[in-house]
Amino acid sequence: MAQARAEELRRLLNRAAHAYYVLDAPEMEDPVYDRLYRELVALEEADPELIGPDSPTRRVGGAPAEGFTSVAHRVPLLSLDNAFSPDDLDVWYGRLLKVLDREAQEGSQAPALPMVGELKIDGNALALSYEQGVLVRAATRGDGERGEEITANVRTIRSVPLRLALASPPAWVEVRGEAFIPEATFTAINAERAERGEAPFANPRNACAGTLRQLDPKVVAARGLSFFAYTLHLPDDWLAGPRSQWQALDWLKAAGFCVNPHCALCPDLAAVKAFCDRWEQERRGLPYATDGVVVKLDDLRLQEEAGFTQKAPRWAIALKYAAEEAPSRLLRLTCQVGRTGVVTPVAEFEPVPLAGTSVSRATLHNADRLAELDLCAGDTIVVRKAGEIIPEVVRVLKELRPEGAARLELPATCPECGSVLVREEGEAATRCVNNGCPAILRGSLRHWVSKGALDIKGLGAKRIEQLVENRLVHSIADLYQLNAALLASMEGMGTKSASNLVAALETSKQQPWYRQLYGLGIHHVGEVNAKALASRYRSVTDLRSALDETPEILHEIPGIGERTIQSLINWFSTRANEDLVKSLQQETGNLLSENAQFALSDDTNQLHGQRPTALANKSFVLTGTLPTLKRADAQALIEAAGGRVISSVSNKTDYVVAGEKAGSKLTKAKNLGIQVLDEHELKTLLNET
Repeated sequence: MAQARAEELRRLLNRAAHAYYVLDAPEMEDPVYDRLYRELVALEEADPELIGPDSPTRRVGGAPAEGFTSVAHRVPLLSLDNAFSPDDLDVWYGRLLKVLDREAQEGSQAPALPMVGELKIDGNALALSYEQGVLVRAATRGDGERGEEITANVRTIRSVPLRLALASPPAWVEVRGEAFIPEATFTAINAERAERGEAPFANPRNACAGTLRQLDPKVVAARGLSFFAYTLHLPDDWLAGPRSQWQALDWLKAAGFCVNPHCALCPDLAAVKAFCDRWEQERRGLPYATDGVVVKLDDLRLQEEAGFTQKAPRWAIALKYAAEEAPSRLLRLTCQVGRTGVVTPVAEFEPVPLAGTSVSRATLHNADRLAELDLCAGDTIVVRKAGEIIPEVVRVLKELRPEGAARLELPATCPECGSVLVREEGEAATRCVNNGCPAILRGSLRHWVSKGALDIKGLGAKRIEQLVENRLVHSIADLYQLNAALLASMEGMGTKSASNLVAALETSKQQPWYRQLYGLGIHHVGEVNAKALASRYRSVTDLRSALDETPEILHEIPGIGERTIQSLINWFSTRANEDLVKSLQQETGNLLSENAQFALSDDTNQLHGQRPTALANKSFVLTGTLPTLKRADAQALIEAAGGRVISSVSNKTDYVVAGEKAGSKLTKAKNLGIQVLDEHELKTLLNET
């Protein structure tokens, strides 16, 4: 009897919450809702076994968390490429037609592909995982591959259903959307913080991000977050799923999600542009912040065919609206010296509020931009945030220029070391070429210890500044000569911190070789290229030999072009870099060597005894769930063997690796006659290479 009543109360309360928070059409009086809620609480307190995962009493409850766990997204949560003008949309659409092999014939118009326009909500992306219709996990975007698990906090968002409103939900579904704080709520939160003497949040997006990372769900509940769902991922074999983005939005609404009502199905690019123009004006009347429009190809099959770049889907783009502008008075021109020696001019001006934050500095990029602006001392300048993120100087109001104002130019010598600055013909950058320059050294050290490289905890910018100022390090290699006694003598560094830092330095020697290659800071060798190079060459010695003897072979590595190869040759031919490599190899034992390989599971490492390359340029598609290997591990194995993993099956695909519940991709592979491997066959192939 109690169980049946609890189920009925959950159904009534969840329906009422959906009507109130999602449909904005209340169907139950507040006193009635409160009475039923108290009745459910009483039943669950008397018998805790009655508490279900979809109970409204679970939206806020439990002790504060001690921290957040990093979790892998089932499907990568990628960012979008940006457009800033109608011309950018034309370029994107042209690329999309080319990828889909639908380019216009000479003398004819480009074919029209239906697209969906959606407002770009200025909030924080979330991935919500449901199993058998019940919310089991919520995570932040993180780096796109992994995010922080914040399920307890997301349960407090009333517009997020705890159970899908579907009679027959799929085995799993991952819903993507944007959490945000409405403008009125944001204003009220800041008023309360001011009354308590706390610093106000800079903007709703920052407030939302900080709220989602609160350890106490009760604090999150009090902030009143909202959520708009905008896409979903279903099992490949789920035949009842949507076939288009427009249908996906309808599916989300039917499942109980709040979908932004200001979206449109556009028959062609002209309709997309009209939608963007309309909302550039009307967005200011909305009760939440928006900063653009997201344009998506409607047909999901064509989305799959278009695929992805390394960082973003090809079938979608975000048109960012022009940022607001504000005038300010220039105070001074300063210069920054980066880790590659590039000298960047920076304008410092009287603080102005822009896009919710106070801005007082903006980069001027290089000498050409400085000359183009025709900047003089004391000028009144117009400032904006590019993409509403990066401050930039748009123009100078010359009519307000002080009489006799001196023109501003880059200095002739480095502001850090006094060396003569150099600008090579054909280059925009002006550089300090003194490898002993403290600024270059600081930048190199910061890059080496960064998260994407050696990830050395305890070596922040302030500590690096101390090491350089005290002349304790003159190169990256000197870090590994530091001892606990020497570090403990530094201001602000205790014995325990010193010991921890020495241990962190020692541990960093075991980082994968591709991270170490990236950490060297070679121009055009980012994380992706470093991983590609490390999959072919087992050490810096092997790489250097290839560059000396057969540099043309590097063209065979996916993503490595002439510009990267020339940059590698130039870097290794510099005496200071040669000395650095020798020091790292001699003084640390195993850095930049084959001893540092990809750090995966034990099962994965067994397959890494040799660094195979026979799969170079072979393309693989992964589908379904493998018995023992995680998808990320399988991808790393393939890439380590010289292959590449792509998202969709075509006649250019070499292999499809299929696991349990493989769906349409497996069917397409069989129809095209593509070789299909199971996990055992994949491992056999890798061991043979």
